Amino acid sequence: MNNSVNTNVGAMIALQNLNATNAELASTQNRINTGKKVASAKDNGAIWAIAQGQRADVRALGAVRQSLDRGISAVDVAIAAGETVSDLLLQMKEKALAASDLSLKTADRAALNEDFMALRDQIASVVSNAEFNGINLLAAGSPGFSALANASGTSNLTVGAEVMSLSGAIVTLGTGQVISTQTTASASLTLVDASIANVSAALARLGTKSKALATHASFVSKLMDTLEAGVGNLVDADLAKESARIQALQTKQQLGVQALGIANQAPQILVNLFGR
Repeated sequence: MNNSVNTNVGAMIALQNLNATNAELASTQNRINTGKKVASAKDNGAIWAIAQGQRADVRALGAVRQSLDRGISAVDVAIAAGETVSDLLLQMKEKALAASDLSLKTADRAALNEDFMALRDQIASVVSNAEFNGINLLAAGSPGFSALANASGTSNLTVGAEVMSLSGAIVTLGTGQVISTQTTASASLTLVDASIANVSAALARLGTKSKALATHASFVSKLMDTLEAGVGNLVDADLAKESARIQALQTKQQLGVQALGIANQAPQILVNLFGR
């Protein structure tokens, strides 16, 4: 290598190496600051795109979980109301059976009839108020509902209505059902027995649907955790390694500065030669 005051090759090489070290140090520092080895598309375009796709799925699954949670709550409200209806029917059966006794006094039967009608009207009240977030699975005309089941929205979990309004297919008691006579009491007893069996079957179906929704919600939560862990494996930095690396790069930077200083002294050495 020729010695020259016009071109300091050693200084250029030292400066190139120092710039490379500074760039690597900045990159390492950025990984430590963000906690990610791929924080943007310019770090690694392919990995960043894959991670973004997985993040989109995680957010979509968040919406799925919310939909399932709403469904679970709606079914739980319906079950609670249905169980109340069942309890009311049991009380009505007791009243109807007592009123069907031929030896019962008219005044006693009238008192039982008042209780019976109050319980009947309470069923209507319970059914009309069994609503969650605008969903009432027990009311007449209810279409049921469908909860999202996957991130693409192509699959759903459906829950059908179990209408427990009076004069319906499940609660067969009429809105004007009474036990004011022995004959009407016997007829009401038959309807109450049928209603109790129907309500029990409806509650069993709702219980099965609630369990299915809860099971799927648990699966969705686990899937979200798995996807988030996968994204972390793709983009998260190993901070222990980065910490050790930054120490090495800082040392390398100091040595590079010293090497550049030595290289910059080369022209002065030539001046000293001529000075002799």
